[in-house]
Amino acid sequence: MPEIRLLQHVTRSGQSAAVATGVRHARGRWIATLDGDGQNDPADFPRLLDALMQSASPRLKLVMGNRTTRRDTWLRRVSSRVANGVRGWFLQDGTPDTGCGIKVFDRDVFMHMPRFRNMHRFMPALFQREGYEVISLPVNHRERMRGTSKYGLNNRLWVGIVDLWGMSWLIRRASPRVTIREEL
Repeated sequence: MPEIRLLQHVTRSGQSAAVATGVRHARGRWIATLDGDGQNDPADFPRLLDALMQSASPRLKLVMGNRTTRRDTWLRRVSSRVANGVRGWFLQDGTPDTGCGIKVFDRDVFMHMPRFRNMHRFMPALFQREGYEVISLPVNHRERMRGTSKYGLNNRLWVGIVDLWGMSWLIRRASPRVTIREEL
């Protein structure tokens, strides 16, 4: 099938590297992502894409999923709520569920954003840093069908705190938008 190409890193490189590699090799304008564990429902894609296509704002470039009814353990739900609350308070990006893997976004905007490990968790703030709008829509969330989570309280807490400070630094140092106007 020429529409599908398998890309694989030689060594495990993390979710952000996987997303960046996929986007770099994509050919379309709009990118759709979802996690490979089966918890995201691909049936949500048309609604997310419609929100982009039907938007009155040309600045809308990212539509995020928001898992309003999660199918996770109580500990995962609580830790995610706390993490999203802290991140949202710190970055003021207005995104209720930044860890949701189902997203639809503009490839060109993504290609101009800085890339770093764990950037997938900060895509709303990164799109806003570039001057674009982001919205979140409720999506389905299913029980995990494959694999095991690589994220937990112990391996995410300190990394998450360091990442928040790094993201804050990036936002403060965003290049100002330059408008060039030619006068006759």
